[in-house]
Amino acid sequence: MWNDVWRLLDSGGPVMLPLLGISLALWYALGYRAVVLRRGSPRSVRRILERYARGQGRSPRGLVDRAAQRALAVAALNPPHLRHHLEDALADLEVVAGRYRRTVLTLVGAAPLLGLLGTVMGMIETFDSLGSQALFRQGGGIAGGIAQALVTTQMGLAVAIPGLVVGRILDRREQHIQRELAQIKDLICSGQVKA
Repeated sequence: MWNDVWRLLDSGGPVMLPLLGISLALWYALGYRAVVLRRGSPRSVRRILERYARGQGRSPRGLVDRAAQRALAVAALNPPHLRHHLEDALADLEVVAGRYRRTVLTLVGAAPLLGLLGTVMGMIETFDSLGSQALFRQGGGIAGGIAQALVTTQMGLAVAIPGLVVGRILDRREQHIQRELAQIKDLICSGQVKA
């Protein structure tokens, strides 16, 4: 198996190693976002707040659970300008929810561009073989250049497309959680749920 991986990396030329690095960084960022963007309890935000207010909530398992617990703790102190205190208390959770979003977008955009760079390098090798009339030289000549071009294009797309799909799914999850964090603030500030 490792021989096949090394052969694939070698057939794509010098662009394959950066593409492999982008792939690893992208899946690390996506994995981090998937773990962090857990909601917690499947109940509605109002029910979660009511359970924690009555002391029946379990230990928090996700962002919404933690936000509800923190917001109720802040509300129990009955500070003036409650909204500002809630914003401060939940700010780090909102930052955590958005972490690595831009990194994912950047890496998804960079992968096909690196694949295109490999394509150009492979085509240059092909035309160089044609120009020097070394059609069957040791490095592969025309066939080697075209193979390099196709392998790097394929690798760039193979990294970018799944990353884009998973990234969009996680972006939607993040947007949903951000709306629920805003709902927690609204419910507590309006007095609909008492600490």
